[in-house]
Amino acid sequence: MMEGLLSEIYEKVKVGERISREEGIKLFHSNDLLTIAEIANLVRQRLNGNNVYYIINLHINYTNVCQNKCSFCAYSRDEGANGAFTLTIDQIMEKAAGCRQMGVREIHIVGGLNPKLPFEYYLEMLKRLHLAFPEICLQAFTAVEIYHIAQTANLGIEEVLTQLKEVGLSSIPGGGAEVFSSRVRNQICPKKIDGRTWLKVMETAHNLRIKSNATMLYGHIETIEERVDHLLALRELQDKTKGFKSFIPLPYHPTNTELGGEGTTGYEDLKTLAISRILLDNFAHIKAFWIMLGIKLAQISLSFGVDDLDGTVFEEKIAHSAGAQTPQALTVQQIKRLIIETGRLPVERDTLYNLY
Repeated sequence: MMEGLLSEIYEKVKVGERISREEGIKLFHSNDLLTIAEIANLVRQRLNGNNVYYIINLHINYTNVCQNKCSFCAYSRDEGANGAFTLTIDQIMEKAAGCRQMGVREIHIVGGLNPKLPFEYYLEMLKRLHLAFPEICLQAFTAVEIYHIAQTANLGIEEVLTQLKEVGLSSIPGGGAEVFSSRVRNQICPKKIDGRTWLKVMETAHNLRIKSNATMLYGHIETIEERVDHLLALRELQDKTKGFKSFIPLPYHPTNTELGGEGTTGYEDLKTLAISRILLDNFAHIKAFWIMLGIKLAQISLSFGVDDLDGTVFEEKIAHSAGAQTPQALTVQQIKRLIIETGRLPVERDTLYNLY
């Protein structure tokens, strides 16, 4: 028997009516996970039918030198510290060399905030990759990195994005959003741009017709209310720009971090994915990042409102630094099998959801 509140939300979602902040908070407080999943699947089915999307992609982390020192991050290093690295452009090209043979549709590029890297480094990186692989989408540099590049180059955000787009930037990944709450950011990432600035960078990108993803890092010190407010801030910007392609909830991994604490449970992960699908009614896609969720839980999430499993993710380092136990890559055959086992239809896409 469906709870009274969930019955009301179910009926609203069924007819396409948007749910409120208060209803989002009540969903997080509800323990009726299967009904929450049922509501989320109403939205998923309406938007994407039986399709589950995946991409053949390569991750390149160009540096782990970072001046922000976020307490939840196990990846960053100081310049000269043991394990610190910054790739040359030639080394980046070497990592990308086999892209065409692997059928890669996207090169996903993120890194730390290395103050010694000039704007020309980023421009040359994208230019050479785009010239070598013009058919491959370059999804590069989070809003945090874009802001850092602009500060380093003494240029405006719009000018930086315009120049990056001219040399090949296709899309912006959604990282660096964490949780927008000032209270949370002051504790876990005080040197990082605030939530308002992150949203402003994304709005500027969208106005330049550069699409992006969005994320939320959950399961550390944030409250349920702060999670919901984060989701609603994304929903509000999406109403305005329609520039977000997908939303990716990222569970906190505590291993090797200064922040420490406990990781999330599978129950919490599935609930967060499902409620994200319900609240973000104007986002076309909710993605389960199997690298951080685990392969089996990501597969189960396809029954909790998720319609995208990301992709092959050749050579991911950031989540694994924080203790992710997943492989660093999956084959196309493995991804397709995971999808087919749930009774869904695997659909290959590129970064912008052009289908193959």
